[in-house]
Amino acid sequence: MKHYEFTSGFRSLYEKAVSLYLSGVRDASTYFTDEERDWLSKNGINSQHMYDYAEDHCKYQEPGFEQALAIELVRRDYFLNVQLGIASTLILKETQLPPKTDSLKGIVWLPRLLPKARAKLRGELSSELMYCCGGDRNFFKTHNIMPAELLSVIWRTGSDDNAVADWIKLRK
Repeated sequence: MKHYEFTSGFRSLYEKAVSLYLSGVRDASTYFTDEERDWLSKNGINSQHMYDYAEDHCKYQEPGFEQALAIELVRRDYFLNVQLGIASTLILKETQLPPKTDSLKGIVWLPRLLPKARAKLRGELSSELMYCCGGDRNFFKTHNIMPAELLSVIWRTGSDDNAVADWIKLRK
């Protein structure tokens, strides 16, 4: 694997996904060749992640290439250096998430975002979930947080939800 070339490889596949989405292709499993899927997998990414970025890019002009790259750089670092390149077999489903209206220390959406962020970091999101979806982006904008930055905080704080909430409150 050519680590130095990750960003250019990611850009190429991101742009391919956007192009396919714009042309009307809506099946994430058809977006990439076996070789491209293998490259994604070796970097802790899957076709669904790329499809989600392309869909939101085309519909909402967000999160955009830069945010997607930043998110996947943190995910990739965790995948290669903590998970040692071994994908998790666990999957977080939407039904396992707290309601969107729940709050922690007065921060609405945070109880829902925390398990999603941890699942993103570990590569455990089901295909029905997207880290940095519209609701997440609203949260990030409201609290002036980059999506990748929250993943790094989650990595550093482990399972300590209160530490994350305290960090967010100090950021304001």
